Amino acid sequence: MLRFETAGESHGEFLVATLTGMPAGVPISIDAIDRELWRRQQGYGRGGRMKIERDHAHVVAGVRHGITIGAPITILIANRDWENWKDTLRVDGPPEPGKERPVTRPRPGHADLAGVLKYNFRDARYVLERASARETAARVALGALAKQLLRQFGIEILSHTIGLGPVRLDRKVEWSELLALEERPEIVLRCVDLAVEQRMKQVVDEALRTGDTVGGVFEVVAHNVPPGLGSHASWCDRLDGRLAQAVMSIQSVKAVEIGDGIE
Repeated sequence: MLRFETAGESHGEFLVATLTGMPAGVPISIDAIDRELWRRQQGYGRGGRMKIERDHAHVVAGVRHGITIGAPITILIANRDWENWKDTLRVDGPPEPGKERPVTRPRPGHADLAGVLKYNFRDARYVLERASARETAARVALGALAKQLLRQFGIEILSHTIGLGPVRLDRKVEWSELLALEERPEIVLRCVDLAVEQRMKQVVDEALRTGDTVGGVFEVVAHNVPPGLGSHASWCDRLDGRLAQAVMSIQSVKAVEIGDGIE
């Protein structure tokens, strides 16, 4: 069974990602991991942080000469923005006077308030630095490893955006359309329909203008998955439950539908 852990803060020196359970003998491409990290940083309306970071996977354990060795795989991803925060977030002692930069006003919809109450912090930065979606860079790197394992069995994972705010793609999408989406030279909002994507961009523009946020819906499709994964015999082995928990653990995700479940 594959298991992963991540560590590191949003503006800390590194993000750390560790994957255990990867079989020995799997060919690994660092370029493929870096491409997934690059894709994560694209997209219309992305925050200013994406202009700072140039994410690269530095594999420090578990891979030798491009092949997994059956040991835990550890990846480091440097945070370039660390240079602007190293006094505030230093490990070896308090920050210099005037460089504390505490956060004392919890943001609605974030982990700030619950975190400071749970751990009795006076500074919400202790919470938000770890709760930040910057952590997803580590997950993307590990997901790129998992994709390379799945390809050994002919399994492909693709995704696309089907809704943003009030705009919705109201038709089924063919696998061939998802393959074509992967070949587009520019990543905008990852909608297979360019006309719908243009309307989605207008929603983003309006949100930026008003200083608001909008929800969205994306679909992940697994192709060539064999039957029999998971088990009906025990609640903790049910595949739907494990998939839903994994997706719900992603920052800001608030709902999961499997198949046509809601309909």
